[in-house]
Amino acid sequence: MVTLDQSLEAELAAMKAAGTLKELRHITGAMDTEVDMEETGHALVLSSNNYLGLANHPEVIEAGCAALRRYGAGTASVRFICGTFSIHTEIEAAIARLHRTEAALTFVSCWTANTGLIPAIAGAEDVLISDALNHASLIDGCRMAKAKRMIYPHSDLAVLEEKLKEAAGARRVFIVTDGVFSMEGSLAKLPEIVALARRYGAAIILDDSHGVGVMGAHGRGTAEHFGVEAEIDIYTGTLGKALGGAAGGYVAGSRTLVEYLTQVSRPQLFSNALPATIAASAKKAIEILEREPERVARLHAITRRMRAGLVARGFRPLQGESAIIPIIVGDTAFAIRMSKALLAEGIFVTGFGYPVVPEGTARLRLQMCASLTDDQIDAALVIFEKLGKKLGVIA
Repeated sequence: MVTLDQSLEAELAAMKAAGTLKELRHITGAMDTEVDMEETGHALVLSSNNYLGLANHPEVIEAGCAALRRYGAGTASVRFICGTFSIHTEIEAAIARLHRTEAALTFVSCWTANTGLIPAIAGAEDVLISDALNHASLIDGCRMAKAKRMIYPHSDLAVLEEKLKEAAGARRVFIVTDGVFSMEGSLAKLPEIVALARRYGAAIILDDSHGVGVMGAHGRGTAEHFGVEAEIDIYTGTLGKALGGAAGGYVAGSRTLVEYLTQVSRPQLFSNALPATIAASAKKAIEILEREPERVARLHAITRRMRAGLVARGFRPLQGESAIIPIIVGDTAFAIRMSKALLAEGIFVTGFGYPVVPEGTARLRLQMCASLTDDQIDAALVIFEKLGKKLGVIA
């Protein structure tokens, strides 16, 4: 009889043989535009979610240290028992202020926010209509719900409208979408989605994890970018990307919604509260975002510089307005091989393939940071051109 470990080892061996086995890289210091790694030494980071460069900001660090000294290492409880600290009230007020909503509720990750929100509000009498390229946490949240699930092709508004017509008569209808699609870098067509939602009486759930701190003049996200902030019913997002890069997630919406989730959301009821250190660091990150919108402008500028430089050298990145720049290379093994070749040249970019993206659409995903300098981008472009020609990606 084959044991469990033997069976798993065989699958891992097959991944290695196919060139698709993922390898972890161990960074020895703080996340920044440049880091040192145990395996390969010094590298320029072009694959981090640290969009605003706040993960290593002195004020963000000190806020976390001060919270550690005041509140200790952990909450040691769920929120409804004895795990609600004053810092939770403060960070949730800051999140609500950022999204222009009445209230917000924190979770230990955006994954638990999405899987804690959707099954709680979408029951057997309801319908969830989800974009086909939504993040896995939204997909799993919809799968966990008892509601009827419908999927529309990515940003296909005609099919979305068909699904909305089909959902007529349901108690509640939700349109579920990312703001920025993490593997494409594309934006949800929010103005059109809002118009359809209002026409057919649906509510919008918007996961803006890759939009907050990135999109909009003030970094309030994809809804600000399109001028529809007041039209979004429910926001979900993360504190683990632009807002300090640590961990944690949230739901923002009406006071009624937040009170309801406090009562019934299973991850909220059965998981320890967000650590105070993370809450305090993220609160400080929001304050910095609010007082320094020039960080967002710088992020937009550095993204344009990188995208234009790649195009000028013959690359064809997917079009988009976000800080994500995907370069499709086709085969998963090739994407990983090119990623390793870049790392050998001091550029840290991750290659993504199946099952993260569909077969045949493997890619390198570049992610920009406001702290990157023009010189760093220009140096990276030289290496991209050299390896692109060597590996046959560009002529």
